[in-house]
Amino acid sequence: MPELPEVETVRRGLADRLVDFQINQVEVCRERAIASPGGSAVFIKMLSGMQVGNWLRRGKYLIAALHRNKTRHSNLSALDPDGGWWGVHLRMTGQFQWHDAISSPCSHTRVRIWNPKGEELRFVDTRSFGQMWWVPAGNAPETVITGLQKLGPEPFSSAFNAAYLKQRLKGSKRAIKSALLDQSIVAGAGNIYSDESLFAAKILPHTPAGQLKQEQLERLCACLKEVLNVSIGAGGTTFSDFRDLEGVNGNYGGQAWVYRRGGQACRICSTPIHREILCGRGTHWCPSCQK
Repeated sequence: MPELPEVETVRRGLADRLVDFQINQVEVCRERAIASPGGSAVFIKMLSGMQVGNWLRRGKYLIAALHRNKTRHSNLSALDPDGGWWGVHLRMTGQFQWHDAISSPCSHTRVRIWNPKGEELRFVDTRSFGQMWWVPAGNAPETVITGLQKLGPEPFSSAFNAAYLKQRLKGSKRAIKSALLDQSIVAGAGNIYSDESLFAAKILPHTPAGQLKQEQLERLCACLKEVLNVSIGAGGTTFSDFRDLEGVNGNYGGQAWVYRRGGQACRICSTPIHREILCGRGTHWCPSCQK
């Protein structure tokens, strides 16, 4: 599943490509792709004619402001758009494609959106777990996109710090790897970047979360932010079905320290990287560098 860096890469691509994008026509090719009340009928009706404004990211969710006034600049009324909100979750294999000219959709196409020029934004999803929502104007996105209500702080926010983690993890016996995957603790991190940040922080993924010391928590917060920043700069990872709007996946995979490097030599100490299933996910670490 795309994690924070991949979703942020998509957000930036959408923000650049869809500046003042006016929705002229919408086609829903698979009903289950629409999760908001009223299904595809309401989604199509309420998005048609709208102008797409600012794109936001919250955890792994993408949210666009919608405006009714076609002459309004996309930066205006970003916090209270008069056309409501358009929410998206890519889930495991969802991706957006941009098509300048008319082309036949593949069998995995779920939603198609055109502007008056005939340019198309296409949502393709092989596994069909991706979802979209329309949120009425005057409503906060989380009132309809209920998954937003369960999210913890963003890794880059001031609310995510060692003191916060110490309070949330107090007495917890579950592995710190499991805690990092919990979106109610920190939003956006997943399997790849939890492995990478734990390596950078020199913490074993099996360590009971409640046993981590203050200095370890401080190091972990800093390392998670650094790893995510590096991956965002690399455009995400090559380790999934993720693609940006141009069909390109990221470059972070070649920079990974431990993820998917089981059996290979650690880039720091040359000890073979270990891999095992932990909390239901493939987990990678260096038994020498991480204690």
